[in-house]
Amino acid sequence: MSTFGLRSGDGMSDPFDLRTAALVTVDAAGLIESWSREAELLLGHAPSDVAGKPLSAVFQGPDALVAMVEGRLTADHWEGRIWAGHHDGHQVELGLRLRALPAPEGGGGWLLALCSAAALHRWELGQAALRGLLISSPVGVALFDTDLRCEWRNEALAAMDGSPRSAPAVRPTAPHAGERQAGQALAVGEVVSSVEHLAPPPGTPGQSIMEQPLRVRMSLPLRARTGTPLGVCQVVVDFTDRDQRRRRLVLLNEAGERIGTTLDLERTVGELTEVLVPQVADFAAVDLLDGAGPADDIPAGSGKVHGTLYRAAHLSVRADHPEVVVEVGLPARYPPQSPQSRCLATGRTVRDAVVSASTDWLAVDPLRRETLVRIGVHSHMVVPLRARGVTAGVITLLRWEHPDAFDEDDQLLVEELAARAAVCVDNARRFAREHNAALALQTSLLPQVLPDLTAVEVAYRYLPADTQAGVGGDWFDVIPLSGARVALVVGDVVGHGLHAAASMGRLRAAVQTLADMDLSPEELLAHVDDLVLRLAYEAEMASDGLAVIGATCVYAVYDPISRKLCVARAGHPSPALAHLSAPVEILDVPPGPPLGLGGFPFESAEFDVEEGSVIALFTDGLIEASDQDVDTGMERLCFALAHPDRPLEEICDTMIRTVLPDRPRDDVAFLAVRTRGVDCDRVAAWDIPSAPSAVAQTRSDVMAQLTRWNLQDIAFTTELIISELVTNAIRHAHGPVTLRLIHDRSLICEVSDGSNTSPRMRRAHSSDEGGRGLFLVAQLAKRWGTRYTPHGKTIWTEQQLPEQDRNVSGQR
Repeated sequence: MSTFGLRSGDGMSDPFDLRTAALVTVDAAGLIESWSREAELLLGHAPSDVAGKPLSAVFQGPDALVAMVEGRLTADHWEGRIWAGHHDGHQVELGLRLRALPAPEGGGGWLLALCSAAALHRWELGQAALRGLLISSPVGVALFDTDLRCEWRNEALAAMDGSPRSAPAVRPTAPHAGERQAGQALAVGEVVSSVEHLAPPPGTPGQSIMEQPLRVRMSLPLRARTGTPLGVCQVVVDFTDRDQRRRRLVLLNEAGERIGTTLDLERTVGELTEVLVPQVADFAAVDLLDGAGPADDIPAGSGKVHGTLYRAAHLSVRADHPEVVVEVGLPARYPPQSPQSRCLATGRTVRDAVVSASTDWLAVDPLRRETLVRIGVHSHMVVPLRARGVTAGVITLLRWEHPDAFDEDDQLLVEELAARAAVCVDNARRFAREHNAALALQTSLLPQVLPDLTAVEVAYRYLPADTQAGVGGDWFDVIPLSGARVALVVGDVVGHGLHAAASMGRLRAAVQTLADMDLSPEELLAHVDDLVLRLAYEAEMASDGLAVIGATCVYAVYDPISRKLCVARAGHPSPALAHLSAPVEILDVPPGPPLGLGGFPFESAEFDVEEGSVIALFTDGLIEASDQDVDTGMERLCFALAHPDRPLEEICDTMIRTVLPDRPRDDVAFLAVRTRGVDCDRVAAWDIPSAPSAVAQTRSDVMAQLTRWNLQDIAFTTELIISELVTNAIRHAHGPVTLRLIHDRSLICEVSDGSNTSPRMRRAHSSDEGGRGLFLVAQLAKRWGTRYTPHGKTIWTEQQLPEQDRNVSGQR
């Protein structure tokens, strides 16, 4: 039998190997012809001492050796034990392998291969062990060549696989587990092992995982003496038995792997029932207390039940679920004497080894009694789900096809499973509460109703992340600005959960406040960057440096009069612009750093926008979906924005279908904005000389314009406002003074000058000669304010239009 390349000297190599054995040649007359160096070391005789002497001078052997000398041995080989005289005079027991040496001219001779009796004994013992392992033992053994063809397998493995021992050396089309593992061992050149649970063949009755064959498979790469790969030896040990302790360990191990794979509550309780059926019970139901939490805990032994049970999951060995009385999602009501009520009240397992029509608690529950008796339920057990001192619900187990009743061992097993599952259920419920709270907080902090503006038409989509990722900090906003302009904002706070949602609310409030100051986009982002730095410092001080706050943002201002869009961004994707008569364009906005780094400047870029074009602002969750890279996401975005003349709601729906085929793993905020313009006949502007006499002429020009706009009803208040603002600009400012009236949904008056000094409203005392101008303006106007420009400032006011004219303006 082959020794598969075992090394010399390990007690398993062939002691008669011609490279290591003591060799002696004998002629046909029985005279010694040659004596090897190994023979001299073995017996102490030098070649010159024994050459030409008869074999019997040294060896004393059995009849076979005598017959060889006398020429009476008919076989051409023989193997056995002999005695030989050592040069020192003592006798030595040897192993002998005898081979005939035929000669062409006849006669011939013999070759004797000698070894010590101890070496022969070790080799025979090893060969017996190999034969026992490969042939007689229950351990499966197979030999694969380098092409993964099975060259040989023993009877044990053939019985395990259910295939003939002499399997053809052909590699099948679909490799099984053994061939796959053999290929891995051959590829890595190391031992590869695995544990396997084999499912029953198709069409056979279902088996629990504890009844399925459990095997350990090990593949060992084989190499020649030169190191060349020869193939793989695979050993398979079948551990399948009926040992209850092993079955419990297997089931507990399976439960640890299968229960709690997600933080989804519905999936978690479903995984629990899949572990219990059919391995432990024929039916398993999980009933949870609605809203169970630390405040709703049921103290063990209190005898009180708080909350309402509802059916969270159930599973049966029968597809039609004949034992179901309560459907999933509905309240699960049990009488006070039922095992479920007793389990909740005491916090302990309740086991009914015998269930029949005469069972006490079934007498007051006829529906369950009829159901359980009809299908033949004979054993019933209810186990509490408790974790961290909180009772989350109960597990109900039934048996009718399983012949044995639930016993103490079953109870211990299910209680262990319930303890593990309860932690997973509690984690899922806590996560669900936090997720819902974060989602509610974030939703409340997002715009509830977007303003209806002349400058733009707006549609949006906000998709929170899946429950596994948690709610993020994405937000968007549409902020009316002075001069009929509008600010468009989309941002994203780093992280997920309540902290991200709260941070998002603070940043959105800050952006609204800064936008109301009419800051330029790049200046606004610089202020928000300072705010994020302060928030990060506060979080670092509060959490020992473990909290990290960061955000990205894009801020754009659209002017419907000049039809220009000014954009700045902080680590955020650039907006997309869908032209009416050109391909969709990703705007080339200078890439500012994310908010919270500090010390880096922001830059803005200005773009001409055709009226009717669509601007798309979005968070990175839209273009960085799990199944695509950023470039692919941008391509899909541009495709969805094509044909901007479609309704904005349709564009948003196309965007979600095209770019986000599945539920996003990150929050997605998408803002679609169709631009409008203010007609030139609704804007009037004048350059005002820097002389007090120009105020009267300005009033006259304004009154004439209001008459053309049919706004005589607000002419008086407008005249007072214009007089005050123009007079202050001529008296206190410098540089060119201009006046602009905008007939929008309100009447907007703007007086600009070259000074950057901001006016301040104050209450004048009775003895003061001045100081009442801005106070009067604030009383007459609906809103007023100041915005700074590169060449000075602009003081603006908004006045309420008459109802009829306001309706007409809103319908343009």
